[in-house]
Amino acid sequence: MTDHLVQQVDTFTMEAVDLGQVFKIKIRHDNTMASPDWYLEKVEVVDVDLEENYLFVCERWLSKTKEDKKIERTLFVKGYEGDRSSIYSSAKNLHGSTLSVRNINNSALTKKGKRKSIIEDTIEEGPSQERDAGTNSRVYIIIMGPMRIQTSRMWLDLPEGKNAFLPGSMEKFQVMGLDVGEIKKIELGHDGATPESCWLVEELEISVPTKGIMYVFRCKCWLAKDRGDGLTARVFNILDAEAVQIGQKISYEITVITGDVQNGGTDANIYMSVFGANGSTEEMLLHKNGDRFERGQQDTFSIVIADIAPLRKIRICTDNKGYRPDWFLDKVIMLNQATQEMTTFTYNDWLSKTRGTKRSTSCELAAVIDDEVMMEKTTYIITVKTSDISGAGTDANVFLIIFGEHGDTGTLALKQSNNSNKFERKSTDIFKFPDMLSLGDLSKVRIWHDNKVYANTHNKDENDNKNVANAALINFYPSGPGAGWHLEYVEVKDEAMEETFRFPCDRWLAKSENDGQIIRELPCANNDILDLSDRTRYEILTVTGEGDDAETKENVWVMFEGKKGKSKEFTLENSSKKRKFLRGAKDKFEFSSKNVGDIATICVGHCPRDGRKFSSKNAAEWHVKEIIITEKELGNKYVFQCNARIRLSHKRDEFKAFECTKIMESFASKVRSLVPVKYEIIVITGDVKGAGTDANVSITIYGTNGDSGSHRLKHKFRNLFERGNTDRFILEMLDLGELHKVKIEHDNSNANAGWMLERVEITNTATGVTTIFPCGKWLDRKKGDGQIFRELFPKY
Repeated sequence: MTDHLVQQVDTFTMEAVDLGQVFKIKIRHDNTMASPDWYLEKVEVVDVDLEENYLFVCERWLSKTKEDKKIERTLFVKGYEGDRSSIYSSAKNLHGSTLSVRNINNSALTKKGKRKSIIEDTIEEGPSQERDAGTNSRVYIIIMGPMRIQTSRMWLDLPEGKNAFLPGSMEKFQVMGLDVGEIKKIELGHDGATPESCWLVEELEISVPTKGIMYVFRCKCWLAKDRGDGLTARVFNILDAEAVQIGQKISYEITVITGDVQNGGTDANIYMSVFGANGSTEEMLLHKNGDRFERGQQDTFSIVIADIAPLRKIRICTDNKGYRPDWFLDKVIMLNQATQEMTTFTYNDWLSKTRGTKRSTSCELAAVIDDEVMMEKTTYIITVKTSDISGAGTDANVFLIIFGEHGDTGTLALKQSNNSNKFERKSTDIFKFPDMLSLGDLSKVRIWHDNKVYANTHNKDENDNKNVANAALINFYPSGPGAGWHLEYVEVKDEAMEETFRFPCDRWLAKSENDGQIIRELPCANNDILDLSDRTRYEILTVTGEGDDAETKENVWVMFEGKKGKSKEFTLENSSKKRKFLRGAKDKFEFSSKNVGDIATICVGHCPRDGRKFSSKNAAEWHVKEIIITEKELGNKYVFQCNARIRLSHKRDEFKAFECTKIMESFASKVRSLVPVKYEIIVITGDVKGAGTDANVSITIYGTNGDSGSHRLKHKFRNLFERGNTDRFILEMLDLGELHKVKIEHDNSNANAGWMLERVEITNTATGVTTIFPCGKWLDRKKGDGQIFRELFPKY
């Protein structure tokens, strides 16, 4: 476009059939002439007969050389809230796509439907030396449940750029289908489009996140007309699969609303983390898919995440990349699909380094549920004391994450201190972080440095800023004598709570000292370890069913068993004056008892009041829906989903037993278990050609008490991760509780980066408990699915 046409308004008149309400237009150019690039601000369509105006905002380039290099745009009328094919993606568009490539088991993009389950498939091809192992036929899967209930044929279409299942490849898909209940069988097949369509399937994985289970089938079979038994489809029984527990997920519908301000849309990648009272998610990538996050637009996703409700906050950020890096975020709305609880997070500002009041590309937004704000604002004042010993100071950059009741702060760079030269021997540095969301009582901090020594220590903070013009004047080295740091303690003051939390350290963060770690997790010293007595009090909450015959006039008895033994029998008494166990009622009872530890099983019986006699022919039944037991000293809750009828009986050996379906650990209990523990990590490399790697390997361990953060696995003067080798590492971290996942990855550095990982074994040296995480897959850009990370789940 020539300069004199900038900001020009052009008007055209055309005749057409009556289209009714206009809601969408498609506009393009043919990319001819000398200056074809075109920045289109908006299009206004006027229905002359009806005198109605339709506004379509664009604010994007139609250009082969700028932005996303597209010369065609599809625009929806301003304020349109109907279906957009590019937002509610078809099932075909879902194949090979995830909300977070690093978190494929935790989130998935879906469209709306009745009784749908999100199902993730991983198909591994046979070894490349097998002749004709691959296929370009169209592959499908059918999920079968009881009573002949099954999904329709769900096609596993390859993503754009792939036209065949190649030998040695591993492909991942996400599909939606009818919820068939308990999965009984899986049918896998292809359409056998040509007579020579042969396919060797090595392995099939089926993940159902909403049910918290993954099935692994070791297939090693041909689907071919001229191989084996000549079948191009095969049915696998679920009993032949290895079942892996991956943690049950809850489905949420997320609506992201971009503000209706000029140039409010963005091309940047957008990431989101969700925090709740019972944990948090990993960072999830919200895919733009071409036309999301545009001015005034509402974009809807469905994700499945761990059951962390009630929600507390979200952290949302951009990578500040793309032709349009700035983004005006209005709000985010999350709808729990199970409970229909709606949570709103409002921002109404720019995520930008150059626009808005915050001048930041990330923000934390407090949850609002039923007009109640779930978190308060505060200012955190962080005091860092460097020890008074020789060489204690550091010239490296230091970072901190604070953990508390309501999640964590994210990474805080400790830059602006009361001292110009920070972290010197015997010095006390104070940092202030205003306008933060209060985490409530704090549990721990994670503190580390970058192990870099800066020649110009006065300007070392500036080196972290990529926009510094004179960065060439600052020299830094990967490591050196000035990087090691001996930290005495950290104190964090929450000004809103008017409380200070202390985190003692008195240890080195240095590659050349002590255990060589430059990252420490420090438990809060405020939370004294409770000296729990052998006795405690229990609250028993019963929930009676809502049917007409659910209630009872009689008594109920409960006994439970935990890790430390069995309780006595507790009688939950009914009376004619104060009736219990009425239809739909919630009744509470309290008892003193010996502490049985974590409760695993309860026995529930139904007995007559006052020893009254009754006829077995007209014996009553009590419909118990749910029982929740709370241990009062620490506040841990144990949930038992019963949904059963308990028959009235004089006999104490007539009862029903229920296993605990959910443990809600209290914050006090979690803090109590945060003690330093040494973990032995054993990494076994596969014994196949090219299995070893020269890349740098890192691991993150996840447990009931949180995650370890990423730790590099290394030994001085040792060649690690070679073919068939077993490598051992000792890492000290705060007790993670029961382990449920590890994430292991490498940085793809050096020539021989590809790696075949056989398995990982982790032993808590304090308890002697070993958890095994099988893998048996490549971490290789050139093999399998091309991923250089794996999320592994334990094998019990």
